[in-house]
Amino acid sequence: MGKKRIWSFLLLMLVALSVVLAACNSSESGTEKENEGTKDNGSASTGDKVLVFGRGGDSTSLDPSTVTEGESFKVTKNIYETLLNFGEQDTTIHEGLATKWEPSEDGLTYTFTLREGVKFHDGTDFNAEAVVKNFERWANGSEDKFPYYKSMFGGFKGEEGHVIESVTADGDYTVVFKLTRAQAPFLKNIAMSPFAIASPTAFEKDGDKFGDNPVGTGPFKFVEWKRNDSITIEKFDGYWDEALPKLDKVIFRSIPDNSARLNDLLNGAIDLADGINPADGTTVEGDSSLQLFERPSMNVGYLGLTTTRPPFDNVKVRQALNYAIDKEAIVEAFFEGRAEIAKNPLPSSISGFNDDITGYEYNPEKAKELLAEAGFADGFEMELWAMPVPRPYMPDGKKVAEAIQKNLEEIGVKAEIVSYEWATYLDKASKGEADAFLLGWTGDNGDADNFIYVLLDGDNIGSNNYTYYDNQDLHKILIEAQTEVDEDKRNELYKQAQEIIFEDAPWVPLAHSTPLLAGKADIVDFKPHPTGSDLLSHVDFK
Repeated sequence: MGKKRIWSFLLLMLVALSVVLAACNSSESGTEKENEGTKDNGSASTGDKVLVFGRGGDSTSLDPSTVTEGESFKVTKNIYETLLNFGEQDTTIHEGLATKWEPSEDGLTYTFTLREGVKFHDGTDFNAEAVVKNFERWANGSEDKFPYYKSMFGGFKGEEGHVIESVTADGDYTVVFKLTRAQAPFLKNIAMSPFAIASPTAFEKDGDKFGDNPVGTGPFKFVEWKRNDSITIEKFDGYWDEALPKLDKVIFRSIPDNSARLNDLLNGAIDLADGINPADGTTVEGDSSLQLFERPSMNVGYLGLTTTRPPFDNVKVRQALNYAIDKEAIVEAFFEGRAEIAKNPLPSSISGFNDDITGYEYNPEKAKELLAEAGFADGFEMELWAMPVPRPYMPDGKKVAEAIQKNLEEIGVKAEIVSYEWATYLDKASKGEADAFLLGWTGDNGDADNFIYVLLDGDNIGSNNYTYYDNQDLHKILIEAQTEVDEDKRNELYKQAQEIIFEDAPWVPLAHSTPLLAGKADIVDFKPHPTGSDLLSHVDFK
């Protein structure tokens, strides 16, 4: 090869190498920008702050007044607002859409002064008339439509037990509630997620479809719902607090399997995950790119026994199952020490908890004796319903069901494990179709009434009382406790109530858990709430 050809070849190689290096540099630069965009949780072009929140199941509706399960409230907490708010991580009462509240001396009248300058996401004004229309909507409904309203306010308009006599507007920014009887937890009830104020224009227009097109006054507005996949909400530019929210968008992704959800967090597909398996807590704590969150415990997981279905209409059978189930083994195996064994239908953190009740010990022989006395010496067959999704009070319903199944086999009871899609599971169980079902409850307001009356009083059969348990002596005590304003007297009444429930055994209480969440290390100001409804308006990235 001649010198000229050699120099020409070398020159061509040099040019080619320069092109390759330029391309590499361009590619690396683009990758860096993309990585920076991902780290900021937004697109590289806009820099929007987007939080992807992985959760165990989909919502059933985005109308909070129509639902009873936490996956819906997790979203609606950020779309709507209530007249009063709870504290950041407790259930003390603070201002919300109301800035002042004044009870009368007899406890029968409450006057609320409303926040001015607040808009609904559809541009309409929040005012006293909007509050009145929301409460009229609920009061004129039924337990099928608004189950929480009945649970918290004793019924609907025209019914004997209905606590709210009237809700009226006194000008544009004053609302007056008149009660038929004093209700000690009234303010805490008002602060609950189901009683968030929606746009009357929107719910009057959409009717039964309102739950698919939610409109509130919250820091985020609804964008899109892909069933069993994701719900997207975005910053509401017209929010009354101009400094909030810090995030531009939140995407709630439904990922039913706990391990899959953690893997998505580890590989960066999501930023925040609830329902972390207790066994995975140490994994998260050992990873410097992640942080572990503990939700303050205010829950109970239980096995409900439908008291209207034979043989569970026999109290001795219900007591037998309480003796047959090894709760300590369940807590050790599936909660990894992040739960306490339950003996009452409410956790020890709630005022009125009866610590004198010993609970049912694990005693299969005693269980067999009771079954024989009830006429079931050879046992019986039953269905045992297991939750299809992880819940804060029970990380893995199927595995807990399998453990219970083995316990029951030891006393001659053959249990077939049954499950359904989550919304169907709740619907069928609420109609009393299960023999026995795994479920639980995360307290809504920190009051004993919200556990015992809501879940186990005859008033709430068909709404939150899935066991169809009805004891009139218990009912009288619970109504008296609602009306009693002396805290010590209330606590004594609730302790009496727990003694009745212990003897009647409509549940097998299992555990009070400390739910775990995990998130990226750069998430700041996320504070899990004991109610399970997390307000994300202050959340940001470093």
